Amino acid sequence: MKKILPALITGLLLSTTAQADEGPVTAQKLSDHVYVLFGQGGNIAASVGDDGIYIIDDQFAKLSDDIKKTISDLKPGSAEFVINTHHHGDHTGGNENFAKAGAHVIAHDNVHKRLEEQHGEGSDFLSRISFGHDLKLHFNNEHAHVVHYEHAHTDGDSVIFFSNDNIVHMGDIYFNFGSLPFVDVDSGGSVNGILAAVDDVVKQIDDNTKVIPGHGKVSDRSGLIAYGKLVQSAKDVMLKAMQNNASLEQVLKADPLAELGLEYAGWLPKEKVTTLFYRSLK
Repeated sequence: MKKILPALITGLLLSTTAQADEGPVTAQKLSDHVYVLFGQGGNIAASVGDDGIYIIDDQFAKLSDDIKKTISDLKPGSAEFVINTHHHGDHTGGNENFAKAGAHVIAHDNVHKRLEEQHGEGSDFLSRISFGHDLKLHFNNEHAHVVHYEHAHTDGDSVIFFSNDNIVHMGDIYFNFGSLPFVDVDSGGSVNGILAAVDDVVKQIDDNTKVIPGHGKVSDRSGLIAYGKLVQSAKDVMLKAMQNNASLEQVLKADPLAELGLEYAGWLPKEKVTTLFYRSLK
């Protein structure tokens, strides 16, 4: 039961994440070769060009046909690769459908492990190519650098850098809602890991870089910096409230995050954010 309960809680949160991303699948052009697709679930990046098509994340299974149609409007054909930024179902739910259509799924070793625990060995949900620290995909006149950031949103997060197009896909390390992230502590995530990842990415990009968050509108370096400062402010007020070995109940009663004046989505209320930050920082 101890293992099942966190999984059920995480599943409930992720099944309702779509509330923040409701609507049909639409595409926004970011460069000659890279588009971002919005729908119900995590933001998808699509690389289209002479070599073919590949995508980063694939939302939910029920959206696969809509995603494929949206991509085919950009370029006829099917995706040859799917890169998963992490294992959550609103980013990997279409893996099986795309794999059966011929795509090779790429993900960090920990993503493969967690999806195998959920779907079983040999499932089409699993990556066929996995990696440890990083991987490069040379495709469509682009050198996509897929880099693992440990213990951030989860223990399997990857950030994808499109060097030629000056675009970066952050996955759920970056929630661009003007609010705080979901720190999946039960899947190895941590507040400090998110801060470290954001800081590292900020150092590698410039003011012209287009930043794709896991959820929310496309941003830029200044937006990512502001997000990092917000998460740091939340960490600071939480640590202050946690002084003298304060219990979770005491911290919830003190309501330290109220100081930030943020709004919270129904699927991730302030009490849940407070609890996850507390568990991560304890």
